[in-house]
Order: sequence, then C-alpha cells, then structure tokens
Amino acid sequence: MKLIAKILVLVGTVLGSVNISFAQPSEGESNQEIAIEQWHVSLNAGFGVMTNPLKGGSNLPLVLIPEVAYYAEHLFFDNGRLGYTLNPDSSHVINFVSELNPETRFFVDWHPANIFALSSSNSFITSSSVEFKEQQPKLEVNDLDKRKWALDAGLSYHYIYGKHVFSAQALSDVSGVHKGWRSALQWQMSHRIGEVYVKPSLGIWYKSSQLNDYFYGVSKKENPIEAIAVGSSLQPYAKIDARWPLSEVNSVRFHLAYYDYSVSADSPLFEKSYSMTAFLGFNHIF
Repeated sequence: MKLIAKILVLVGTVLGSVNISFAQPSEGESNQEIAIEQWHVSLNAGFGVMTNPLKGGSNLPLVLIPEVAYYAEHLFFDNGRLGYTLNPDSSHVINFVSELNPETRFFVDWHPANIFALSSSNSFITSSSVEFKEQQPKLEVNDLDKRKWALDAGLSYHYIYGKHVFSAQALSDVSGVHKGWRSALQWQMSHRIGEVYVKPSLGIWYKSSQLNDYFYGVSKKENPIEAIAVGSSLQPYAKIDARWPLSEVNSVRFHLAYYDYSVSADSPLFEKSYSMTAFLGFNHIF
C-alpha cells in the first residue's frame, strides 16, 4: 500500500510540475475555444530540469511529462487543478479552483535521480550578508520534519482581450496544514512567429507569513536554539512556452520559467534565491 501511495503521489507531483511549469492554455480561455466533454491528453518527451533552491534538495529531471485535462460545460480538471467555471462563454472568466500547494515539491525526498548543475560563487556578496548567513543554523531538507501536502482552494479570474489574458487568483489552505493563503496577478500573451506559437507570461505571487513559515521557517523542534520565521513575501516570475507544430498531433516543445525566491531566501533552508524550470522536447497529443 505504501508503494501504491508513493506512485500516486509521484503522478500528482509530475502533473503538479506541469501545472506550475507550463503555460495553461485552457483555464483562461472560453469554452468556445475548447473541445468540451472529452479528455485532452498529451505527453512531452525530452530533456529538462526543475531546480530545487533548498539546501540538500534534489533537482527534478524532466524526461516524460504528461498533460491531462477534461472540460465539461462548467466543471474542469486541468493538470492537477480541479475547478468550476461560472461563465464559460464570456471574456470575463470566473472559476472556483482547488489544487495541491506547489511548495511541497521541494521537500519530497523520493524524487528521481538528482541532476546537479555547475554553479559559480557570487564574488559581490557583502560581508554583512556573509556574517548573517554564518549566524544561521546549518540545516538541510533531510534534517527537517516532513512538510505535509496541503490543499488550497479559492477563486481565479481571467480577462481575455484579443491575444492577451490578464489573470488574478486567491487561494487559501482548506486542509488546515499551513493555514495561510496566496494570491497572484499574471499577464499572458499568445503570439505566432512564423510557424512557432509562443506564450510569454509575467506574474507575481503574494504568499502569506503562515504559508512561508510552514514551508520555509524553522520550528523550535528542528532548531532547539530558536525558531525562525520567514514572514510574507512577494515572488515575481516569468515564463515562456513555445510550440513548433510538426503535424496535427506532434510538435516541438520548449519551456523556460524563472521563479524568484529572493525575499524568502533569508531562511536558512535556501541555498539559492531562485528556482528554474527548463525543458526541450517533443509533444504528442493522443
């Protein structure tokens, strides 16, 4: 049973990484542009990595990445996100949504084999920053209590204006794990350059102190000297997703995403102040 549970959680992690990493074309589109009452399944195969910014954390290789979605007239499932659309045929799309909190992905200790990238030290760090870091406890992910899976739920809003989609969402922990909330603003554009379809995205997350303290803070149990709180944070991010169709069902897929954790990086758990996702491969639609 434990093996089955781990397999199910692994599938959830992969789908969650797709939801985090890849531009979502469906939730911010009206149902007039989506084939409803049918499954949308595709598989990305190639080479990529999702980096882990935490000390002792393992990078996640991206080799096979499934994408699974189902849209009814109002109810939808899109790569791990379950939701209900109030006005599917409008340019103003309002959804009730729920999903597993993505921060847990950095703490899962049964990731596939690690991929380590060469990194160079920053020669412009000030002495005060070095001193602050040296005063912090030297902790790694494996030294911590397990961070539990949390279910977040809330509202998302999308305004569709031509090639542009402006989005806002707010989600709160409904599972009682971190007892915090998060919200985001995002702009996304769909553009065609020759035969290549490109979707750049820019956005920013706000994460409450309860959320950050649970995932990236240090409890008295983990560090007997003192507990360490992280506080709330703003997290900018940028993504670009590109497809070059080879046929009706096959395409070349490229994705690059950057998530800034610099505000939270004062936590002793962080080794880097950012996380990146990069992928290049082929996509096949079933």
